[in-house]
Parts: sequence; C-alpha cells; structure tokens
Amino acid sequence: MKFRTMRPAAILLAGTAGLAFAAPAAAQSSQDIDSDTELSEDASPAGDGTIVVTARRRVERLTDVPIAVTAFSGEELIRGGTLELTEVADEVPNLTLEVSRGTNTTLTAFIRGVGQQDPVAGFEAGVGLYVDDVYLNRPQAAVLDVYDVERIEVLRGPQGTLYGRNTIGGAIKYVTANLPDETRVKVRGTYGSYDQADLVVSASTPISDGLRVGVSGARLSRGGFGENLNLGTENYNKDVWAARGTMEFDSGPLFVRLSGDYVKDNSEARQGGRLLPGAFSGAPVLDSPYDTRAGLDVVDQEVEAYGGALQIAYELTDALTLKSITGYREDASTTPIDFDSLPAADLDVPAIYENNQFSQELQLLIEGDRLSGVLGAYYLDANAYTAFDVALFTTGALPAVGLPGLNAQTLGDVDTETWSIFGDLTYDLTDKVSLSLGGRYTWDTRNSRILRTTFINGFSDLFDGEGIPIAVTSDFEGEASFKEFTPRASIAFKPNVDHTLYFSYSKGFKGGGFDPRGQSTAAPDLDGDGDIDYNDQYEFLSFDPETVDSYELGWKASLLDNRLTIALAGFVGQYEDVQIPGSIGFDSDGDGVNDSFIGVTSNAASADINGLEFEGNALVGRDFAGPGSRVSFNWSLGYLDAGFNEYIDNFGNDVASERVIQNTPEFTVHTGFDIGIPVAGGMLDFLGSITMRSDTSQFELPGPLDQKAYELVDLGLVYTDDSDRFAIGVHAKNVFDQRYIVAGYDFVTGTVLGLEGNLTGFYGDPRRVFVTGEVKF
Repeated sequence: MKFRTMRPAAILLAGTAGLAFAAPAAAQSSQDIDSDTELSEDASPAGDGTIVVTARRRVERLTDVPIAVTAFSGEELIRGGTLELTEVADEVPNLTLEVSRGTNTTLTAFIRGVGQQDPVAGFEAGVGLYVDDVYLNRPQAAVLDVYDVERIEVLRGPQGTLYGRNTIGGAIKYVTANLPDETRVKVRGTYGSYDQADLVVSASTPISDGLRVGVSGARLSRGGFGENLNLGTENYNKDVWAARGTMEFDSGPLFVRLSGDYVKDNSEARQGGRLLPGAFSGAPVLDSPYDTRAGLDVVDQEVEAYGGALQIAYELTDALTLKSITGYREDASTTPIDFDSLPAADLDVPAIYENNQFSQELQLLIEGDRLSGVLGAYYLDANAYTAFDVALFTTGALPAVGLPGLNAQTLGDVDTETWSIFGDLTYDLTDKVSLSLGGRYTWDTRNSRILRTTFINGFSDLFDGEGIPIAVTSDFEGEASFKEFTPRASIAFKPNVDHTLYFSYSKGFKGGGFDPRGQSTAAPDLDGDGDIDYNDQYEFLSFDPETVDSYELGWKASLLDNRLTIALAGFVGQYEDVQIPGSIGFDSDGDGVNDSFIGVTSNAASADINGLEFEGNALVGRDFAGPGSRVSFNWSLGYLDAGFNEYIDNFGNDVASERVIQNTPEFTVHTGFDIGIPVAGGMLDFLGSITMRSDTSQFELPGPLDQKAYELVDLGLVYTDDSDRFAIGVHAKNVFDQRYIVAGYDFVTGTVLGLEGNLTGFYGDPRRVFVTGEVKF
C-alpha cells in the first residue's frame, strides 16, 4: 500500500499563495467578493426573508436562478436536528443519499436516477460533493457530520460550466461558516437514545486588522443500534473525533481563506443482517435487523481523513474578480466486510481503501451591467488504491471440515489526471429576457494497475494472514484518455420581479476507465483472432464514458409579499452508454463451481429519465399569538419516470424489460411545518415533518432487497432566546420506528456465491430521541 507522489502541478499551490500576498489592499468586504451561495439570516421556511444565492457565481435571489437548486442555511439545519449530510435527502426531490453498505462513512448518492453505488477505485462519482468548493474525488469519508456549517446546497442536473469538476447527475455543496469579526465561542452538546453523546466546541477571534482565526473540535459518539452476537461488539455505533481550523485575511479587494480539517472514525464494523437462514449452517434469521453474527475480524473498521483548502479572491475592477481554489485531501480506511454475516468465512472480504488528490481551480468572475458569468480552468491529480481479499470457501472447503478454502486477492491502483476549461456567461437581451451560454472541455487520463492473486489456507499477508499464493490470475496495466465537450444553454423570461420562467439544455459527462475488480485471464477472444492477448484483456476490463442530455423547463415565483415561494421544474434526460458495474461468480479451477467473483463493468445500457419537481414554502400565519409568532409550511415533490431503453446482459441479450434504475424511487415526497410562538423572551418552535419514498430497487435486477414504499415522521421542539445566544431542543427522528433497507448484498439472485445463501441487508436508523443545547459567548 502506498500514497503516490503527486505530479508537478503542486507548484500551482505556491503560485496562488504568491498571488495572495502580492496584491494591494483596498476597502471591500469579503462578503462582496465571495462567489459561494449566501443565505439571508431569515432564509429558512420559518422566516419571511428572501433566499439569496450565487449558484451561478453571482448574487441572485433563489427565485431568479434558472437552475433546479435547493439550499439550506446552517441555522435551519441545526433547528431541525440535522446531524449528518444524508438527512438532507429527506427534503430534496429526487435525491438519494445513503451510507454505503458495509461502511460507516462512505457515501452513496443519486440525483434524478444518476449516481454511483460501487465505492472501489476506478469509478467516478455520478454526483459531485464539494467541501468549501473543493471537489471530493472519492466517496470514502464523505458522509459528513453537520457542524459549523453555513449552508448546504443541492444542484440537480448536469453541472460543469460553473464548477470545477464535471458531474453528470448533480452537485452537493457543503460550505463551512465564515469567521465572525468579533471574538466568539460556541458550545453545542447532544445527548439521546443509544447513549448518543456529542460535543462540538468552536472558537474564533480577530488577531489583527483584517486577520481572523478559528478552530473547532467535535466528539461524536453513539452506542450501536444492534450487536455483533459473535464478536461481542456493537453494530451501527458511532465513534468519531473531528477538528477543523480556519484562517481568514480580508484587506478589501483581497480575501484569503486557509482551512483544514481532520476526521478519525473508530466506529465498529457495520455489518448487515441476514434475511435468509444459513443454507449450510442452519443459522436462523435474527430478531433484530441491526444484529449480526459476522465473524470477520482480521482487520479493524477504521477511517482517517484530512485535507486543506486555500481560497483567494481579488477584485481586479468593479466588474472583474479573480479567484483561486487550491485543495489537497487524503483518506485511508480499512473495513471487514462480512457478506454472509456468519462466524464461518463463507464470503468474507477485508478491504483497504487509500485515496489522495490535489486540485487547482482558477475563476474569472464577471459582473457587468448586462453581462455576467464565470470563466475558469480546473486541474485534478488523484490516486485511488483498493485492496481486498475474497474468502469464498465453497464446495465444503470450510475450516470446520479441514479443507483449504480459496482466497482471491484483488489490488486496484488508479491514477486520474484531469484538465478542463469552462465558462458560463449570461447576457440580458432586455430587462425581461436573458440568454445564458456555457461550455466545458474536459481531458481525462486514467492509468490502472490490476493485480489478482489466488491464495489457499487463509488470508493474504496484507491482512497478516498465512495464505499461500498459488496463482496470479490478473497482472494488467492500462491507460485510457477521454475528451469531451459538454455545452449548456438556457433562456430566462421574467415578466415581473416575482416570476422567472426558463428553459435549459445541458450535457453531462462521466469518464470511463478500468474495473479494478476485473480478471484479465477471464477475458474471452473478443476480436475473434483465435488468441486471447492484451488487446482482448484491455477491452474486457475497460469501459467507456457515459453521457446524459438534459432538457429542463421551469417556473419560480415569489408571491404574496414573499410569503409564498414555489419552484416547479419538468425535465427530460437521455442517458447513453450507461456504465453498469457488476460482480459475477467465476470458476477459476474449472470444477464447475464458482470459487470467486470478478468485476465486469460495461456500457450496457441506455435509458430515459424524465420527471417533475415541485418545491415550496408558505408563511400561512403571522403575529397570531403575539409579535413574531408564525406558522409556515414547506414541501417538496419529486416524480421520476425512469427506464432502460436497452440493456445488454453478459450473454448479449437485451433484457431492458427486466431491469430497473437502481436507488431511484418513482416518488419522493416531503412536507413539514414550523409553528413559532414567542415565550419567555425567546421563540419556541414546534417542528414536524413527514417524508415518503415509493418502492426502491437496490440494483438494476429486481430482487429480495428491494424496499417497499415507506414513510418517516420527525418531530421537534426548539427554544431560542431573543439574543440568539442560547438554544435548546428535543428531537424525535423516525417516530414510528419504521424498518427500511437502504443497501445490501444479494448473492442469491443472479450471481450465486457461497454455501449459506448470502442475502444481507443494511437498514436506516431506528427511532431516536435526543436533546441538543447550544450556548454562544
């Protein structure tokens, strides 16, 4: 295992640092030049203020932006008791965010049916996640805890002409809070069900004219929702330490922000619950879906991630601002994935993930009388390393009967280098009509090394095992380059200040690569020359880019003196060359029994993904129980008509009628209310919401892990004093204690592996009740 030395592009970091301290001083605040989304203090549904964003890299009312975007302020998230990024999906139409199977902090994200479930090296994310404008190239350590956050934004549909990395499905932006101008200390604590005990402490202060520093630390812990009955450890627990530091310098036209963060997750391994009795052992299904009998313990569950970002903005003129965003991140994790969730090693996969990345983005922001927009360039240099053993002891080859089990070790090492230029400009043709044109040109280069070795008598030396290598079944190295131009265009019509109608077209692109779980010796004679050579192996292991053409018609309005805001969008998506990662059983010794599995990824499909989204906030009552009292409602509705037009299976058959779009419910519905009443020198908020999701398939092939429609109800009661220095609230999540599957492993439908009938599910959180208090000094 290793972290690769980054390419010479790191010299750009020094160059941007030089820009930061060479520019002269003048008088302009950082808020005026910050190109991120800004939310007014009263931007939540409970208030009557206007939400102001810069989703297009300039300050605009949310109702004026011809893009499908949902934004949450930090205050709104805290008041609602939001603890993790995945909870945001409850309120956003056509968004799925889940903790990936077999992990505690790896993110699975889908927007409008486009995403990526497999976390191994070699696959790009379908949904881009940005932390302080730095794109996270890998999903490990991406289930972010919500603390010291200024806002979270969700942009739906292809993004690329406004942001650093091209993302085919959409983008999620996690923006940490800017430092205040005065000394401030904030302490927030939470205690609740399953011995949840969280503490977040933040402090910041100015240390000279224009220079501010801030630090924060978080201790986040919770007992398990279940127990590993075999190992005596907790299951679904949380044990996280986190820290963040920030330094800001503001001298007028120059604004510099240097930030860094660190996360250490020592939670126990998160293992699934069996849904079938053991076919070989006879082990029964456990009463609680959060309990397990998993026996894999050759490696601990452990995640460590850290990174830093340097943002520099300099106002060249009243109409031009130059901005630089430099980022570096690393993460390393180990995880014992026990597919069978039983003591014996019927299908056990200890895994190692290591990732690092360097990125550099330059933007020229334009804000003229009639012309506005952004021109930019982006560079990414990243390495992703995945290593895992597959202990698949079939045909009676179990230690209990004295036969040596087989173990297939896979190492995938993937380098990615990306260059791109992009731009998006809007010109006001009249006072009511504006035209936006944008484009992006991307150059992707991917180098992959795939090494597979078969062991007997135990795990490999990567996991301190004594397994004996008997065969190398893959030793492949390949390089692939991809180029793509992705345009975007929109036209917006504003009949008056409170209405925006728009029509847009955008193209999304996700690069190809090589499946790091593939096996070169399994390649067939694809070119028909009678010889299986490198060219056949290259074609067998590689997959091409996928694209989506998205058309969107939308209407946004602010009505009744901003007491009612609505956003309605209809879209058509044409999804081509869809990348389908899969695992199939493989008989390595020709005895007629699968003794391993290999990855096979192909551009097997095309699909149409069409839908509607309707969001709104309504202030329906005000000052009815004293000055400041209010009643507000918010809602979102997402509808997707998604299906494959073509889906070619491994045998060359078109099985589109037998496949579905995974992790994409037809309906996503949310509605919530907030009743605020002034009490004892403060405001008491009664909060409630219900989230509904229709039937969801975990994979393209429908199976027993598919989740039927379900509803989740949340309630809260929060008191905030008028000075905003003290708040306390009690929250109840999943009030009716619904059980619902969010991920799983299915080796009984289609590909059959192991003796036990391996079908395991991972479930969403059970009912939780917790109290949160916050004090500001």
